Amino acid sequence: MRPIKLRMSIVIVCILTFATVHAQTKVENKKIVKVLSFNILGGRTTKGDFNLDVLAKLINDADPDFVAMQEVDYKVNRSKKYDLATELGWRTKMAPLFARAMYYDGGEYGEGILSKLSFLSTRNVALPYISGQEPRAAIEIVAELPSKDTIAFVGTHFAHEGNAGRELQAKKINEVFSKNKYPTILAGDLNATPGSGPISILEEVWEATYDKENPEPTHPSDGPRVKIDYIMFYPKDRWKIIERVVIKDTIASDHCAYLVTLELLSE
Repeated sequence: MRPIKLRMSIVIVCILTFATVHAQTKVENKKIVKVLSFNILGGRTTKGDFNLDVLAKLINDADPDFVAMQEVDYKVNRSKKYDLATELGWRTKMAPLFARAMYYDGGEYGEGILSKLSFLSTRNVALPYISGQEPRAAIEIVAELPSKDTIAFVGTHFAHEGNAGRELQAKKINEVFSKNKYPTILAGDLNATPGSGPISILEEVWEATYDKENPEPTHPSDGPRVKIDYIMFYPKDRWKIIERVVIKDTIASDHCAYLVTLELLSE
C-alpha cells in the first residue's frame, strides 16, 4: 500500500505544481500596464525645499511601469545642477530618459520618462509654440511588454500661457503619433480643462481615461479644483481602462499625480 500512496502523492504534487506554474504564467502574460503622469515641479516640493526622495517615494508607492514627468531639470542651477531624470531613475530603480524642450538657467528643461522596461527606441519631438512663449516637446519611448507586445509611450507638457499655443501642440501630437504602428499611450500636464479646445482636438484621435461625467481635478495638490493632467491612448479599441487614481500628495508637487492601469487588447 505504501508504494501506491507514494505514487499518488507524487501525482498530486505534480498536478499542483503544474497548476501553480500555469496560473503564474497566465498572470505574467496578461497585458497590463500601469502608467503615471507626474509634474515634478523641478524637484522642489510645495514646502520650497529640494527633496527628490519625496518624489521617489510617491513613484515607488504607485509602482507604475512607465512614468511621464513634466518640469524636469537637467543640470539647471535652481536644481543644484542635478540630472533629475537620472537621479529619480536611481531612486526608483527604473530606466531614465530626458528630452530637452529648451535651455534654461545654466542647463536644460523639458520632459522625462522612467520605465521598468528597456527602450527599443526613443525620440524627442519638438512641438510648435507661439513666439515669446516657452518651447515644448514630446518624448517617446518604444518598449516590449513581458507579453512580447510592443507599445509606445509618450510624455508631454503643453503651454501654460494660453489655449492658442496648446491647440497648436495638440494638432502636432495628433499628426505625429497617430502614424505610430504600435498601440500608444499619451500622458502629461496639458494645462487645459476637459471640453477645452486642446482637449477636444486630442480626443478626435485619442481616448481619454478620465470620467467625462465627473472629471476628477488634479491641480493644485493642496485642494484640487481643475483637471489638467491626463492619460490617453490610441487606437481607441486597443486598450481597456482597469483603474484610475488621482494621487493627492500635498508635499511632493503642486500637481496631483495621475495613475491609470490599462490592459492591452488583442487586435
